[in-house]
Amino acid sequence: GVMGEYEPKIEVHFPYTVTAARGTTVRMECFALGNPVPTISWRKVNGHNPSKARLRKSQAVLEIPNVQLEDSGIYECKAENSRGRNVFRGQLQVYTYPHWMEKLNDTQLDSGDQLRWECKATGKPRPTYRWLKNGVPLWPQSRIEMINGVLMIHSVNVSDAGMYQCLAENKYGTIYASAELKILASAPTFPLNQMKKTIIVTKGQEVVIECKPQASPKPTITWKKGDKVLRENKRITILPHGSLRILNASKSDEGRYLCQGVNVFGSAEIVASVSVKEPTRIELTPKKIELTVGESIVLSCKALHDSTLDVTFYWTHNGQRIDFEKEGGHFESIKAQASSADLMIRNILLMHAGRYGCRVQTAADTVSDETELLVRGPPGPPGVVIVEEITDTTATLSWSPGADNHSPISLYNLQARSPFSLGWQTVKTVPDLISGDMESAMAVELNPWVEYEFRVVATNKIGTGDPSAPSRVIRTNEAVPKTPPANVSGRSGRRHELVIAWEPVSEEFQSGEGFGYIVAFRPNGTRGWKEKMVTSSDASKFIYRDESVPPLTPFEVKVGVYNNKGDGPFSPIVVICSAEGEPTAAPIDVKATSLSVSEILVAWKHIKESLGRPQGFEVDYWKDMQQEEAAEKVKTEGNESSILLTGLEGNTLYHLTVRAYNAAGYGPPSTAVHAATKKSPPSQPPGNIMWIQDGSHVSLGWEPVRPLANESDVMGYKVLFRQEGQSNSQVIETQKTSAVVLLPDVGVYIIEVCAVSEGGDGTASPQIRVPSFSGGKVTSAQSTLHVLSTSSSSVTLLLALMVPSTSW
Repeated sequence: GVMGEYEPKIEVHFPYTVTAARGTTVRMECFALGNPVPTISWRKVNGHNPSKARLRKSQAVLEIPNVQLEDSGIYECKAENSRGRNVFRGQLQVYTYPHWMEKLNDTQLDSGDQLRWECKATGKPRPTYRWLKNGVPLWPQSRIEMINGVLMIHSVNVSDAGMYQCLAENKYGTIYASAELKILASAPTFPLNQMKKTIIVTKGQEVVIECKPQASPKPTITWKKGDKVLRENKRITILPHGSLRILNASKSDEGRYLCQGVNVFGSAEIVASVSVKEPTRIELTPKKIELTVGESIVLSCKALHDSTLDVTFYWTHNGQRIDFEKEGGHFESIKAQASSADLMIRNILLMHAGRYGCRVQTAADTVSDETELLVRGPPGPPGVVIVEEITDTTATLSWSPGADNHSPISLYNLQARSPFSLGWQTVKTVPDLISGDMESAMAVELNPWVEYEFRVVATNKIGTGDPSAPSRVIRTNEAVPKTPPANVSGRSGRRHELVIAWEPVSEEFQSGEGFGYIVAFRPNGTRGWKEKMVTSSDASKFIYRDESVPPLTPFEVKVGVYNNKGDGPFSPIVVICSAEGEPTAAPIDVKATSLSVSEILVAWKHIKESLGRPQGFEVDYWKDMQQEEAAEKVKTEGNESSILLTGLEGNTLYHLTVRAYNAAGYGPPSTAVHAATKKSPPSQPPGNIMWIQDGSHVSLGWEPVRPLANESDVMGYKVLFRQEGQSNSQVIETQKTSAVVLLPDVGVYIIEVCAVSEGGDGTASPQIRVPSFSGGKVTSAQSTLHVLSTSSSSVTLLLALMVPSTSW
C-alpha cells in the first residue's frame, strides 16, 4: 500500500458499562486514529438506534436526550478506512427511582381480625421493601409475615396499634408510605333506635326484629322468646348479622322477644314486643267510569280492618298523591265515617282522566285499590293545515285529525285570516259541510291577490275544540278586479273645473299589481265618453279642467278599475256639475274702529252673487312697519259681516283687508283700511293715599296720576272696595282726586284706587285695609288721619282738600 497508511485503532472509548438515570442525556464517545482518517458509525446491536439520538463531533459522540428504559442495550462504534476497520461494544443501563403504584390507607380493625397491607412500587433495579412500626424496624414474628411488600398480622390485638411505614428502595433512592392502625375493643352496646321496640304486623307478613349491637370483637348473639331460648326452624331464622326473621306471621308469634350480644369485654340486650293483627282489606267503587267534561262524580273507598287499629286514607291520581290545597277546587275529600272515605270530583276536565287510587294505611299494613276514569270532551286541536293548491279565489287544504277525546269528530270548520279581516272568520267551503271523517277541503270565494292563513276547528257531540296551528301565509293568485269604487260624487272646485271624487278601493279588492282607476265622463245628453287613467291605487279624486265649460254644467260620470290582469267594471253613472268657482267680488264698505289698547272692530258688506257664493270671510291685518306678506289671518264662517280683532299691541297702526272664500278658493281682497289701537293705560298708580274714617264713612284723597308720553290721558278715577274674603268689588267713579266711601256692613274692607283712561284702567294703588263698625257714630275728635306716604307737604294739601268737604 501507500507509504504511512495504517488501519484504524480506537484510542478512546466509552466504558464497558454506562449507567444513566431515566430522563437525563447520555453521551458515548469513540475516538480512532488511522490513515486515511477513519469514519465512525454507531448502531444498537439488538434493535434500532433511538430516533431521538444525535451524532456530534464528526460522529465521534452519540448523544441520547431524555433517555428511557427502552433505550438500554448494547451499543457498538465502528471505525473504518481503506486499510481496515475496528469495533468497540459497551452496555447502556438505564435506571429509575422507586415510584409508588399503591400506597397504604389508615385502617381500624376489631381485635382478633387479620391485617393485610400491601405496598407496590416500580423502579429499575426493582425496589426492595422494609417496614417500620413507630419508627423502629419491624421483623417477622409468629403473627407477623412480610413478603414482597405485603405485611400480614394475624389475630390483631391492642399492642399492634400504631404508625406503620413501608420503605421501597433501590440503589438510587428510597421512598416512604405511612398509615395508622387502630384496634377496636369494646363491650356490646345497642344504638337508641333498636331499644324497646313494638312491632305490629298483620297475619302472613314477614317480621324482622333488628339486633345489631356495636362491639369489638364481634359478639355472639342469642335470642329468647319470653324466658325460653328461641329454636330456629323453617319459619324462624337468625340472620348472619344477628337480626331475627319470622316468615308468615301468625297469632302464636305474638309476645316479648329478647336479644343478647356477648363478647370478651361484656354483654348487652334489647327487648321487642310483637303483635299480629288481622290484615286490612279495601274496596273502591265504582270500578270503571265514563264521564263527560263538566260532570261530577263521587268515588267511595271502604276499609275492613282490625278493630284495634286506626286507619288513614290517601287519594292518588295517576300515581301522584292529590294535594287538595293546590288542585284548584275540583277535588274534595269527604270523610263519611271512621272506616270509609269519599273523593268528590266536581266539574271534571279532560286532564282529570286516568287512574284514581285509594290507599289505606294502618300501623300494621298499607293496602290500595285503583279505578279507571275516562273523560269525554270536545276534540283536541287538529294537526297543522297544509295548503295543497291555490288559485285566485280558492285554496285546497289538508290536515290530520286531532284527539277525539272519546267522542267521534262529527264535523270540521275551516277558518281564514287576512290583513283585512277582523281576526279569524269562517270561510265558505266545498263541500259545504266538512264531515268528521274528511281530512281535506277547498276554501272558496276568497279574494284574489290577498295573503291568507288557514286553520281548522273540530266539533263532536260534546262541543267544539281548540283550533289547529295556522297554515303558512299564502297569497291567492292575481285576477281582473271586480269591485268598482263606491260613492262617486262631485266636490267644489275652481271655475271651469269638474271635480270627481270617490272612495278608493281597499287593497283587499284590488286583485293584483298595477291597480288604478279609469275616470269616464261626458256632458249630459252627449254620446262619446272621455276617459282618463289615474294610476295611483289610493287616489280618491280627479280634476278635469276646460276653459270652455261654463260653471254648473251637468256631466254624466262613472269610475272604473283596472290592474295588470285587465279592466274591471265601472261604477253606476251619476250626474255631477262643474264647479261654480271661487268668489269674484271683494267686500265693500270696510270699516275699522279702535276699541281699546288691544282691540279693533272690523265690519264690511258683501255684494250678492249667483256664482262663487262665499262660505265665509278672512281678515288679514299687519302693522304699519311690516310687509303685507307677514299679515296675521282670522276667518269667519257663514255670512257674518264683522269681527273683533283681539290681542293686538297698544298705540300701534294696523292695516287691514277683507276677502271672501269658499271651498274653491279665495276671492279678491278689499282695499286696505287702517286703524290705530289706543295708547296703553297709565302705569303709575295713584300716590300718597290718605283716609279719615268716621263710623262707616271713609274719606279718601290721593295725588293725581301723570301719564307718560306713550300712555293714555287720565279721564278720571275708580275707587274699588270689597269685603275681605269676597271677590266682587263695588266701584265709585270720580273726576276728582278724592272720594267718600260708605262701608255698608260690619267687617274689614279692602280699598284700591286706579286711574281711568281711553286705553283702559291704570295700575291700582296698594291695598288699604279698613275695619267698619256699624252703629255708634265716631266723632271728629276721635277720628284719626291715616297716611300711606312719607311726604309731609302732601298731607297739608290733602287736609285742605278734604276737611271742608266733610258734611257729617
